[in-house]
Amino acid sequence: MIDVNKIRKDFPIYQTHPNLIFFDSAASSLKVKRSIDEVTHYYQALGVNVHRGVYDLAYEATALYEHARQNVARFINAKEEEIIFTRGTTSALNLVAQAFLHTLKPGDEIITSELEHHSSLLPWMIAAQKTGAKLVYIPLTDEGRITVEGFKKVLTNQTKIVAITHVSNVMGYLTPIEEITRLAHEKNAIVILDAAQSAPHMKLDVKKLDVDFLAFSGHKMFGPSGVGVLYGKEKLLNQIEPYEYGGEMVDQVTKDSVTFKDAPLRFEAGTPVISGAIGLSAAIDYIESVGFDDMHHHTHEIHQYLLKQLMKVEGVTIYNKTSDNPVIAFNIDGVHPHDIATMLDSTKVSVRAGHHCAQLVSQFLGVQSTLRASIHVYNDRHDCDVFIQSVIAARDFFRQF
Repeated sequence: MIDVNKIRKDFPIYQTHPNLIFFDSAASSLKVKRSIDEVTHYYQALGVNVHRGVYDLAYEATALYEHARQNVARFINAKEEEIIFTRGTTSALNLVAQAFLHTLKPGDEIITSELEHHSSLLPWMIAAQKTGAKLVYIPLTDEGRITVEGFKKVLTNQTKIVAITHVSNVMGYLTPIEEITRLAHEKNAIVILDAAQSAPHMKLDVKKLDVDFLAFSGHKMFGPSGVGVLYGKEKLLNQIEPYEYGGEMVDQVTKDSVTFKDAPLRFEAGTPVISGAIGLSAAIDYIESVGFDDMHHHTHEIHQYLLKQLMKVEGVTIYNKTSDNPVIAFNIDGVHPHDIATMLDSTKVSVRAGHHCAQLVSQFLGVQSTLRASIHVYNDRHDCDVFIQSVIAARDFFRQF
């Protein structure tokens, strides 16, 4: 069982903001002390570049950086050669899309969905425009879910790419990715998975999922911002073109030609995100020390409690009552979400308002924007009670007008 009071001692922000009611972890989680300390140690005790130096500080920094790669690989059951450190999920997904600009052509089809975060959708929309390929959307259920049946309706012999979310950042629905991947591979299509919302909440096994590429971010996993991970199958990584060119990623350079190193270094041009990788590795250690099973049990219980209480509030519309991830998308009738979010902040309740970088979801729901409350391991029932009281107070205040 999770002891929230004990958990909160691991997050320094509660020392400076003891009354914080934080329900925006789907955007960016709070940062754990273990990760902060490792980043601080790098900058205070090392602060040098990796791979290039032969002196002790460079050796130690390189050892920490490459240990982080090994740790991430173990975390998702990959090989360390298959782990590329990026600036985040966005840069990882863009890297893959740029690589396939060289192979896509008119008539090819790219399957995606209306549930995508813009970082999963837009790189492929632009790739389709540049190459003449066609963007195809999986039909969603009335509830807004991706299903295997819906995927089968759009999968064809022309399908070359499937770029899809593992868990929707707005609706919290889990995609049946294993069966979708199996079907896509029967057509020799490449599957790219946006795991930004799943990696903080569930164990990922890339061998079991069998996706070709997978991306997630450190800042949603109690770790630093500015670091992310791209997993890719080793064979594919060594076949595609690098996204950036510069130092460290080259093998041989002459006046007229260049050859590149194998993955992962061929995709880490220049100075990499050293401190971020080290901090992410520490965050992964923390997640594993708590345990996904206990985390899931706790967040599920808090999610269901909050959902039950919110459903009792008159004038509230909830769009995802069966969400798989601990996230609730809702609106208060007749009041703009940003007005509600501003009012909630006056009671130290932090929620997200807007389209959540997923405008197609808002269009599917038939609204301009929504409020989103997202839960993690440091939330408890008291948070929920304050949240509900604040929502009612905000609703009543705006009803005066």
